[in-house]
Amino acid sequence: MVFDLLHPENFVMKQIPIYKVRQAMTPDDLIAVQKLRYEIFVIEMGAKEGDIDHIHKLEQDKYDPFCKHLMLIDVNRGSNPIEQIVGVYRILTQTGAKAAGGFYTATEFDLGPLLNSGRKIIELGRSCLRKSHRGGIAMLHLWQALNNFVKEEKAEVLFGTASFQGTDIQSFVQPFSLLHNEYLTPKKIRPKAIASAYVPLNQLEVSQIERVKALKAMPALIKAYLRLGGGVADGAFIDYKFNTIDVCMILDIAKMNIRQKSIYSRKLN
Repeated sequence: MVFDLLHPENFVMKQIPIYKVRQAMTPDDLIAVQKLRYEIFVIEMGAKEGDIDHIHKLEQDKYDPFCKHLMLIDVNRGSNPIEQIVGVYRILTQTGAKAAGGFYTATEFDLGPLLNSGRKIIELGRSCLRKSHRGGIAMLHLWQALNNFVKEEKAEVLFGTASFQGTDIQSFVQPFSLLHNEYLTPKKIRPKAIASAYVPLNQLEVSQIERVKALKAMPALIKAYLRLGGGVADGAFIDYKFNTIDVCMILDIAKMNIRQKSIYSRKLN
């Protein structure tokens, strides 16, 4: 609740969010997911190509029908799913990928080491939140639901692309170099950005890396993966269609940070 004592006519009542997470189950649910992704990836971040439906304002692709879609709902926001949905996470299992003809991440990274590891892997992607729900516990609700899904699937390794907004490499030399020097995934499961759009992460000498500056320039989602014990693939991929530079994050469940992992296991409400 907000109340301006000097100007009581500007009294504003703000409902405290009440979050619930569920999977998209119907065509209408999927449309709600794709509409939110359009708002964030197309309108906010500047994606301009791919299978975007500008007429119906949907950000979609060929992998969507084969994925599980987690929907973060604020039940105090509006009266229908399209209004209430404030966040999403897309999950593609090995079974789904087989039906889809492969993993989405394989369009940007050579996944050979992961695919040949013999371990059970799950791809994560298309994660986003409405602006007004960033910086709080909204993502924690999504990650707890994701944690439950991963346990049910008995997944061993999680992976997927995470993005730096914009395509100017020089803007990200500090975070790229920090990722390369401190967070490379073990070679036996380390993907590599495909040659046609490969960007080396080791942009600076170790002595030139300013750790605080590098972390400040790093997207929150990437930092969250790192805190959990995640690492990155070899190189980054310039995605001009989405106006981003993507890194591939890999999280080996067996090597997760125990303290951080416990946060996603405890009950929120």
